[in-house]
Amino acid sequence: MYILDSDSKTPLHIQLYQAIKEDIITNYKVSDKLPSIRKVATLYNLSKNTVESAYSQLYAEGYVDSRAKSGYYVSELFFDSFRTENSDNSSENPTPKTYKYDFFPAQLHKDDFPLKTWKRIYNRVITQKTDFGAYPKGQGELTLREAIAHYLKNSRGVMCNIENIIITHGFIDSIELIAKLAKARYGHFAQEIPGYHIAHKVFKSYGYKISPIKVDVHGLCVEELKESQAQIVYITPSHQYPTGVTMPVANRLKLIAHIHSIGGLIIEDDYDSELAYYNRPIPSLQGLDKGENVAYLGTFAKALSPSIRVGYMVLPSWIMKLYNQSYDAHFARVSLTTQLTLATFIKEGHWDRHIRRIRILNKKKHQAMKDAITRYLGNTCNIVAQGAGLAILIVPTSSSFNWNKLKELTEENSVLIYLSKDVSGGEFQAVRMGFGGFRLEEIEEAVKVFSCCWKEVNF
Repeated sequence: MYILDSDSKTPLHIQLYQAIKEDIITNYKVSDKLPSIRKVATLYNLSKNTVESAYSQLYAEGYVDSRAKSGYYVSELFFDSFRTENSDNSSENPTPKTYKYDFFPAQLHKDDFPLKTWKRIYNRVITQKTDFGAYPKGQGELTLREAIAHYLKNSRGVMCNIENIIITHGFIDSIELIAKLAKARYGHFAQEIPGYHIAHKVFKSYGYKISPIKVDVHGLCVEELKESQAQIVYITPSHQYPTGVTMPVANRLKLIAHIHSIGGLIIEDDYDSELAYYNRPIPSLQGLDKGENVAYLGTFAKALSPSIRVGYMVLPSWIMKLYNQSYDAHFARVSLTTQLTLATFIKEGHWDRHIRRIRILNKKKHQAMKDAITRYLGNTCNIVAQGAGLAILIVPTSSSFNWNKLKELTEENSVLIYLSKDVSGGEFQAVRMGFGGFRLEEIEEAVKVFSCCWKEVNF
């Protein structure tokens, strides 16, 4: 029960929001369902609008997801950060549960980061003649934009120059800035379903009309996009999130032709493009378009480190013009030392060497995960996505598989799993078997323990 004071100066919807947020942080698990709005309103004798306002704030801040005709569920994306942020309050909150095996699908092992090289460059950067008394450039340091432009032209076929690149604080920062700037021209947003739920949330928060577009074996369904009449579309063509489908060149050209015909915008999230283990990735969609109808997004999270929080965008000239006229252009989004260290890391060849090493290492981990899945799960599952990124996706062969029971069993056995449907919408459901956070020698035992839970559900 929550304690709400109708005589307090704090509005009731804020009191309720704060109480539920604390309850989520302290007691809930990922994908737990919150009580319905009607139930909370009845229980606390509140108006429906009061409860809706509290739930809307929780949704806007990413604590919960909303599922059509189902209700609100605790979001996965920020759940680990909830536990970290509150870990100092040990006297007030219970100790967060630790898991023996964590299959997080977007994580590198801490030993994979080139720490010695990074520290050496960092120490060199901060002893040079760097002006720490001035504000860094809002668009990003010239030396880092030069390094990224050179890398993208050579590795991804991106058509760009330093004037069209913005250094950001990661994906969410990038997508939010585009949503803000593109609002001057567009009002109807579309994205792949299943797809990355954060893109949907950001554009919804800026008041866009939202259209979900299905994904098939060729990626985004362009005919359905045409029917929607959406002007701006977000896609992950290199390695579709979460199905793993790669959009073939023919479908890319078809999409570009449509967007050209309506004067629209494609947001290309080049998700997992650096971590392809068997085939060379198809060159960027942006390169096929020549850049004026595609905004290209990338980060260093998957291949280098999610902790340094560096992303980048290559934007069409018309968006850059809007950016330069906005207040965002005046303030740097990433610290000066991080930018200078990363720029030197790239320019001196360490990035290329690191990419080669991390591909080889994760290819081994990928194969070890695949072998272990085959060995311990056998014909009880099918692999539906593999060959790139940091996870392999599996689905049960049984049509009556009990997903809730799987979550209960893995929790009891101190195994943390991640399901596609929790974060991507639509009907696609799979277990995302992340391997990047494990040492190579840990993977087989982790899958073996998981398989005991999986097989108990199947039988």
